Amino acid sequence: MKTIYRSFILLITIMILSSCETQYNLSIKVPNKTTLNNKVKVSIIEENNHELSKVTFFVNGKEIPSTNHSFIFDSKDFGTGKHLISAMVTYGDQQSKRINNFVEVFSDIPFISYDVKIINSYPHDGTAYTQGLEYYDGFLYETTGQNGKSSLRKVDIKTGKIIKKIDLDKQYFGEGMTLFNDQIFFLTWKANKGFIYNLKTFELESEFSYNRSKEGWGLTHSETELIKSDGTPKIWFLDPSTQQEKRYIQAYTHKQKISQLNELEFINGKIYANYWRKPLIAIINPDNGIVEGIINLTSVVKEMEKTQKLVKDNDVLNGIAFDSKNNRMFVTGKNWEKLFEIELIKRQ
Repeated sequence: MKTIYRSFILLITIMILSSCETQYNLSIKVPNKTTLNNKVKVSIIEENNHELSKVTFFVNGKEIPSTNHSFIFDSKDFGTGKHLISAMVTYGDQQSKRINNFVEVFSDIPFISYDVKIINSYPHDGTAYTQGLEYYDGFLYETTGQNGKSSLRKVDIKTGKIIKKIDLDKQYFGEGMTLFNDQIFFLTWKANKGFIYNLKTFELESEFSYNRSKEGWGLTHSETELIKSDGTPKIWFLDPSTQQEKRYIQAYTHKQKISQLNELEFINGKIYANYWRKPLIAIINPDNGIVEGIINLTSVVKEMEKTQKLVKDNDVLNGIAFDSKNNRMFVTGKNWEKLFEIELIKRQ
């Protein structure tokens, strides 16, 4: 009986001591949404007003200086997109806890809307499931997709005739492509692999793997970097020598994120990106992710439909090329029998 009584007293004592333990209820206070160039305060909230020993903040995994358990998030330093705010909090008897929150940054300006005028049309291989397109030295270079049908091609722009062609192994689903320093960089979709070919001979020189991005979609380049899309709002910037992903931006308008960005072209300092399965091209600022313009190509699709029956969700607009010497922009689509030269018309 005494043993039962002692056990009961011990249980009650443990319960009382447990109830007296300090309870910490931690959270990160930050607005869920803001616009670019705004500054917002980020702070730690402990709802029971208990003292905290130390707080270390991180934005997208990078440590951020702070004072008094808070810091100022300056959106212009991070660009548009959804950013992870984390804090490592030390409290009580040197206990630690990591907590997370997000802030989503939208463009602070509305985008400009464009329509297009068709200047010329040229023959295009109707069996080419176009993934990448680029103009260089008077010729088109094109990559096609689908397992067993993926290829790299050099094409006569006026006739649509294939001058040179190699096929990928049927295990690979080909995606975007770009030319840089006498090499052709060719992505695959889900294989986490890219190929590098000699521009003149089309001989395979090397391969590379993706890093943080999970898939390969579109590819282009600036004067110093390769630029890659992966089907999300993120656009990655790669070192051409190592193919390592150095950083990314996130494509946002003043109202929403833009995902499923596909084929890319770098034109006059801006990234032009096809929407997957939509007759639209986004014009994106490479410095901050702002979608500065959206081009509506519905008229081009309708023109294509005059001579070819397009299969919905398959024979879609995809492929942007730019002749910088003559200021000519070209577009086509998957399995389209025509390539169009277009001019942008700003909506009034």
